Amino acid sequence: MEHWGFWSLVPTISVLIIALFSRKTFEALLGGAVIGFIILSPKNFFSGFTDSLLSVMQDPTIGWIILVCGLFGSLIHLLVKSGGAMAFANFLLMYVKSRRSALLATWVLGLTIFIDDYLNALTIGTSMKKITDKFKVPREMLAYVVDSTAAPICVLIPLSTWAIYISGLLESTGVAAQGNGLQVYLKAIPYISYGWIAALVVPLVILKIIPPLGAMKRAEERAKTGQLIPPNSEAISLEIQQQDSNQNSKLSHFALPILVLIAATIFFDIDALKGVIKAVVFTIILYLTGRVMNFKATMDSVFDGFKTMLYALAIIVMSFVLKNVNDELGLTQYIIEMVSPWMNRAYLPAIAFVSLALVTFATGSFWGVYAISLPIIVPLAQEMDANMLLAVGSVISAGAFGSHACFYGDATVLSASASGCNNMAHVMTQLPYAILAGVITVVVYIILGWSM
Repeated sequence: MEHWGFWSLVPTISVLIIALFSRKTFEALLGGAVIGFIILSPKNFFSGFTDSLLSVMQDPTIGWIILVCGLFGSLIHLLVKSGGAMAFANFLLMYVKSRRSALLATWVLGLTIFIDDYLNALTIGTSMKKITDKFKVPREMLAYVVDSTAAPICVLIPLSTWAIYISGLLESTGVAAQGNGLQVYLKAIPYISYGWIAALVVPLVILKIIPPLGAMKRAEERAKTGQLIPPNSEAISLEIQQQDSNQNSKLSHFALPILVLIAATIFFDIDALKGVIKAVVFTIILYLTGRVMNFKATMDSVFDGFKTMLYALAIIVMSFVLKNVNDELGLTQYIIEMVSPWMNRAYLPAIAFVSLALVTFATGSFWGVYAISLPIIVPLAQEMDANMLLAVGSVISAGAFGSHACFYGDATVLSASASGCNNMAHVMTQLPYAILAGVITVVVYIILGWSM
């Protein structure tokens, strides 16, 4: 596929500049996408933009995302309005007695809900806000812990949506025989260095072995004054007014819907949409039969909760429009072409990780980058007689970094939303730790590249 050379980079650079000055995510994506369509067709850029927007809205993947995220909002709203979320918080507070234990509990919960990064981010972020608020943890820190146990953990677990998707790609690229993709993925897990490192950095940050860095340090100082939520968080916050104080809330009103959500997601071949639909239906029946809420209040909560996700969904939709622009400009091909001359057997894993991490950070398209890059990296590794599992691990790591660091990536947006945190505030506080994990990952791949 042809590319537009340096012009391929302009939309992404524009997004970063607009985001840094405006501190707004949606507006930055919109600006970058429009600039991209102007490059492609100066006279008909508006038609190009609207055609792309319509194409994105007709994409089954976008439909899936809208339904999953919207229904998660519905489920979360039901859990809060019923008093179940408060009951869960009160239960944990019997055991969580400090800021450190509250954050470690968040991290451990994130490690256990590994099926899907959406499921992880939305469930953990929502359920832990009340606990971390009690110990004056800034929402940025909560969002960082939640986001760090989303994609970085999902890529390490062979039962996650990420593993299933990549296993199929391994079969289609010839790395694995038909039907053996998951077995090859299992062998590659030790080499998915970014997943391991990003997950292990979190407890070091919680224990303050790694001190607060940059914007996170300022957020910690602000939280000491009692202001836990960063400015301009209202638009994407899932804050919901708590139930009446005289309502008898029970832990089962939270625990049973979450258990059904996880069990149904696993039962239906790791499909979060089918899982959340089953969970919402179960929760409605549970609350009606238990007289927790009447029918009108229950249905109102379903629609009100769906609406709380609209801003986050707008960001995700616009990120797909930007992806379309980047695809037409050939951004991925341009970056790979630029770094290919520097590749050799020893440096292939490190260069593949860095270049593809930049692509995923720029495009917000993690699974798309896998589909494009694996058919390129695999033949390169074979030609250079490089370790195939190490090369595959570096590609998977790059996608995990992109999901973790990209400020308009879906998991990043949802982690911020579920934690009630401004998306740009979350990204700016998280980025130093993601970069730290990324730098360590590069060093690891250089060492492994020379030694294997």
